[in-house]
Parts: sequence; C-alpha cells; structure tokens
Amino acid sequence: MQRRLQKETSVKTKKRCEEHARLAAERAAELHDIELFKQPPLPYGDCPICFLRMPFLFSGYRYMTCCGKFICSGCCHAPVYDDQGNEMIEKVCPFCRIPVPSSEEKSIKREEKRVEANDAYAIYNLGIYHYYGRNGYPQDNTKALELWHRASELGCTNAYNSIGLAYQCGRGTGIDEKKAKYYHEQAALKGDLNARFNLGLYEAIRAGNMDRAIRHYIIAVRNGHTNSLREMQELYSNGHATKEDYTTALRSYQTYLGEIKSKQRDEAASADEDFRYY
Repeated sequence: MQRRLQKETSVKTKKRCEEHARLAAERAAELHDIELFKQPPLPYGDCPICFLRMPFLFSGYRYMTCCGKFICSGCCHAPVYDDQGNEMIEKVCPFCRIPVPSSEEKSIKREEKRVEANDAYAIYNLGIYHYYGRNGYPQDNTKALELWHRASELGCTNAYNSIGLAYQCGRGTGIDEKKAKYYHEQAALKGDLNARFNLGLYEAIRAGNMDRAIRHYIIAVRNGHTNSLREMQELYSNGHATKEDYTTALRSYQTYLGEIKSKQRDEAASADEDFRYY
C-alpha cells in the first residue's frame, strides 16, 4: 500500500512539474512576442542637421567617415556656409566641416581610423569588405563574422542581421537556423528593417504562420521597407492577408513618407539619382 501511494504521489508530482514547465514556457513565449512585436527604435534616428527623420532607403543618407555621423541626402546636397554666411566652395562635411575625401582610397583610410576608434558602423563596413573581398581587402568570411560580432557588441543593428544571414547561409560558420533566427530577432528588436523582413519571410515560407508574418511586415512597412509592402500586397492578392491588413500597411507607409519628405531632400533627389530617398 505504501509503495502504491508513493508511486501515485510521484506521478502526481511529475505531472505538476510538467504543467508548471508548460505554463512557464507559454509565458516566456508570450513575453518574447510582446517584446518582439512592439514598435522598434529608429536605427539612425533623425538627421543631425535638419532634424527630420532619416529615410530607410540607403541612398537617402550618407555615413560620414570624418565624424561618423549619418546625414540625410538633402543636407549632404545642400550648400554649406561658413561662419560669415558665405557659401563654401570646397566640398565639406555639413556636420564637422572637414573636407570630403577626394578619392575612394582616402575615404577608406578615414574609415580605417574610425575602426581604430571603435566606431561600430565602420567596423561593420569593414566586415562587409572582407565578406565580399572589396576595396582591396581579401575575401574572408570568418574575419567578416568576427568583425560583425565586434560591431554588434558596440550597438550596430546591421551587424546583428549580417550575423543572422551568415548562420543562415553557412558562410564563415556552419548553417544554424536557430542562431540565424536569434540574430535576426536581435536586429529587428533594435530597428533593423531587413532583419524584420527576413523574419516575415521565415514565418510565411518556412513556418507557414501568416499572422506572424503580417505583423513583421507591417512593422517594417511603418518604417519605410518597400519590399515588406510588396509582400503584403502579395499576401492580400493570394488571400492570406485581409483588406484591413493591406490597408493598414498602405496607410503606415504613407505616414512614413509624410515624416521623411522635405523640399530639400526632393531637390537633392531631382539633382542626383544617388540621392533618391524613397
């Protein structure tokens, strides 16, 4: 009788432990999603010159190797004036007034100095150069991954996404989907829209979870990611997203455009296709 009671007690205890573990896992997943799907911070914030929101499109801003600032295309194109109010003839950085490098080689040298100063984005760029073998650097996936890890520790959101892609493709490391998703999520939490888009693709294509994919896409669209808007259009056309979902995406993108548009940026885009910002 005693042995039977002990066995029944042991079974009940095991079931209680399993139930507690299940509830704890569900709560952890719930808290994870609350964090994952909240509106992320802006990766580049506002332009330090005009104080308008920085565009998402790469050609809509410039990384300045002199001071390490991100400056919008409008302010990069606009004239710069000296302390006397005279337009400066020499092309200079609109933020720190240091002359713009006259060649790609000089620009790379400047960026190397930013790397020595532990500039996260410069370190990330150096990883890109090694990954593709650009700008005179040898192609080295392992070195690229090492640099991206260093950049991510210093707060570079792009680096987290690149690490995720490296694990996803197995370049510089073995293929590891779990790690790839982890780093994409870390990037998305910090505002990287390409990582957010990658998570949407994963949920739609690999996991078949359209609801989660739509949530990722709408967050990305709200911050200017046009590929996510195209995916929303595709999901709506195929019946995987509702009219309300697609309307929300369109309105979100229009709100984004209203926040980034300016006469100065339009003038820059009209003068040079490389300054297009949406």
